[in-house]
Amino acid sequence: MVLFGGRSAEHDISKISASHVLRSVDLARYEVVPVGITKQGTWMLAQEASDLILHGRSAELPDSLSLEGPELQPFAVLTGNTGNTGVPSSPQAHKSAPLTVVLPILHGPNGEDGTVQGLLEMAQVPYVGSGVLGSAVAMDKAMAKSVLDAAGIAQPRWAAVRVSEFLGSAQQAIAESLLKDLGDTVFVKPANMGSSIGISKAHGAKELLAALELAFEYDQIAVVEEAVSARELEVAVLGNNSPRSSVVGEIIPAAEFYDYEDKYADGTAQSVIPANIPPAISTELRALAIQAFSSLRAEGMARVDVFFEEGTADNPGRGLLVNEINTIPGFTPISMYPMLWKATALSYPDLIDELVLLAIERNALRAQHRTDVSQRNMPGSA
Repeated sequence: MVLFGGRSAEHDISKISASHVLRSVDLARYEVVPVGITKQGTWMLAQEASDLILHGRSAELPDSLSLEGPELQPFAVLTGNTGNTGVPSSPQAHKSAPLTVVLPILHGPNGEDGTVQGLLEMAQVPYVGSGVLGSAVAMDKAMAKSVLDAAGIAQPRWAAVRVSEFLGSAQQAIAESLLKDLGDTVFVKPANMGSSIGISKAHGAKELLAALELAFEYDQIAVVEEAVSARELEVAVLGNNSPRSSVVGEIIPAAEFYDYEDKYADGTAQSVIPANIPPAISTELRALAIQAFSSLRAEGMARVDVFFEEGTADNPGRGLLVNEINTIPGFTPISMYPMLWKATALSYPDLIDELVLLAIERNALRAQHRTDVSQRNMPGSA
């Protein structure tokens, strides 16, 4: 089951990602059910996509999937109580049926932040990607940065601002304090958002105040970071307990920074795979990506974004600085995650196969945990 859409500003990107996932799935191996979630939170069978897949014509899927179709009840469709919707029932209801695995291609809040993962856990359905904790921590940039700091992983300087603090006469003082600590130019981001939505580059107090106002339209907490003059490198990570990393790629933005238009609308940013960096830096970066992945309790898949601050005659530079981690990276044709694995000799269909197997593995491991009280924990036990 491929879940897409969702109650997020990244809804439209999800529809594009899901379309390309569905085009690449091996229909001889899987029975595929596309389920869309509207911006209002309604679950729908994506009828057009379902019909094309049923007739083996997934190559004809549009770039952006339609959500039109019969309405579904989330918990019912996940546990097999689907009625007459035409959706195949789940093995949770019929043990002789093939195993159902959910692939949530839901970017941003209400999909990438542990909320849907919690629903899937309650329904006891294997799913691709990180669990509730890993998803929630990685999604919240302020929490993720706090965890990475605790793990001793180098990052750009940063600070978090709550909307409840950003009131009246305090605004100017907050802006001045941030600029004093982080420099005259900063980046401002909503803590819980991706695809560069709500992000601004601010020069001075006036622009910083406006950038914070924009960020607070998307979240209650904003993250303010120093502006780093560095190369933007990315690594894909795949695995559960023994994750591995892809070759390193580099993003060369066409805009002042890698914003939403540069990523998706204009398509003018350049992707260089593999990145032209020294082998020693590549090795260090691939290990760093796995360290960040593990520190944040990520599982299954993630893309780790890192700044490479090279040294000069006047400034030795700080080397590799982790920017952020994305636990449900984009799967569009220009998305780095599938392109990085393709360059690491793992094709798109094979990548999906491995993600499904990792979901099954993780679910099986969790199912081994006891749900009763051990006698060894009882008072008076030896």
